[in-house]
Amino acid sequence: MEAQILSFKLSFSIPTTSTIQIPKNPFFHVLHKPLNNNLTLKGSFLKPHFSFSPKILQCTNCLQRMEKEVITVNKELKKKKLAVFVSGGGSNFRSIYDATLEGIVHGEVAVLVTNKHDCGGAKYAREQGIPVILFPKAKNSSEGLSEEDLVGSLRAYNVDFILLAGYLKLIPTELVQAFPRSIFNIHPSLLPAFGGKGYYGIKVHKAVIASGARYSGPTIHHVDEHYDTGRILAQGVVPVLANDTAETLAARVLQEEHKLYVEVAAALCQERIVWREDGVPLIRRKEDPNHYK
Repeated sequence: MEAQILSFKLSFSIPTTSTIQIPKNPFFHVLHKPLNNNLTLKGSFLKPHFSFSPKILQCTNCLQRMEKEVITVNKELKKKKLAVFVSGGGSNFRSIYDATLEGIVHGEVAVLVTNKHDCGGAKYAREQGIPVILFPKAKNSSEGLSEEDLVGSLRAYNVDFILLAGYLKLIPTELVQAFPRSIFNIHPSLLPAFGGKGYYGIKVHKAVIASGARYSGPTIHHVDEHYDTGRILAQGVVPVLANDTAETLAARVLQEEHKLYVEVAAALCQERIVWREDGVPLIRRKEDPNHYK
């Protein structure tokens, strides 16, 4: 969506006011895609607390002219560091990683954590040069980190968010407390149904079909000290067909998982997650920050 600012007044702390026309090759540029009630202006000569009052805004793809829009100065967000936890093939991990490379997610996968050193997700991470941490310690083995060492390692990697993507171990209290409101998990059913200890993988989809439920889909929720009980952040709906098997339903839910997790990861890295007073996380819409998904 293209926008053109014809003229606007810029008020500084000096007594005079001047009118500035934007040249063809401006010193600054306007981030305007898509245009909404907040238009973002970037420029190295601007300071964070300047405000602008444009006279006219024209949008070629809008049905109506917007006047007296507020332009806010947007600070440059640093790329967020992500730690992804996996126990299996890591298809959600790969989707998130690909999205970081494509710029869809404004972040980078700094480290991968797994309880299975030779799982598909861990092998793929090593191929991409991503550090791999084994947690928890394997039985009868010296390999793997303790809870305390894991927290220290994640902090050493400057991790901002932890994303569980098919990780089958319970997250320890030490980690939950060390990264408050920063750990999220994806579950292959519409929680709170078909969740909790023992509900993972194909078992979830078998239970959904056996129940007669007409809809399923992934849930992304905040992680607390228990299995699948954290507050829900996002859900995707997938119909359960009359002739579905657990395998066919699982395949369709997984496709929705990949899409949903990338959307959530993007929102996290753009700092669009807000927390309601009752502790429920919400996602601000990118197009309109005053509304939520």
